[in-house]
Amino acid sequence: MENENKSAMVASLFQEVMMLFRSSMSKVFEDVGITPPQGMVLGFLSKEKKLKINELSSKMNLSNSTVSGIVDRLEKQGMVERLRSETDRRVVYVSITPNFKDMHECFHVKFERKMENVLSKGSSKDLEKVYEGLSTLRNLLREYDKD
Repeated sequence: MENENKSAMVASLFQEVMMLFRSSMSKVFEDVGITPPQGMVLGFLSKEKKLKINELSSKMNLSNSTVSGIVDRLEKQGMVERLRSETDRRVVYVSITPNFKDMHECFHVKFERKMENVLSKGSSKDLEKVYEGLSTLRNLLREYDKD
């Protein structure tokens, strides 16, 4: 029973940390002129290079029409572009533009500075504990995903 209680406490703490992290990320997004959902789209596209709207929708757990609207706004800002498949003209992919690559660099620099500022408040021992805890959580999640 005690292990279940600790698991619930860890889950609650993790949820709170994630909310604080999202709030902090939102401020970084605002500084570069994009909304958090736009940032999510750009994050997926940075990793995957090109995705169809329905693939983005699935990854974000949002409807196709919602994601299409987000992509429309990003396209107007010159951050993404829609590209037709050369093999099947009905298929449209979304990818990031060279314009976004410059902004992406700016975003990463701002994010890294912000995290450095936050983490600089902790002692060396604090940082070791955070690193150890996050590493353990990562390993537990990887093991869980294997099952």
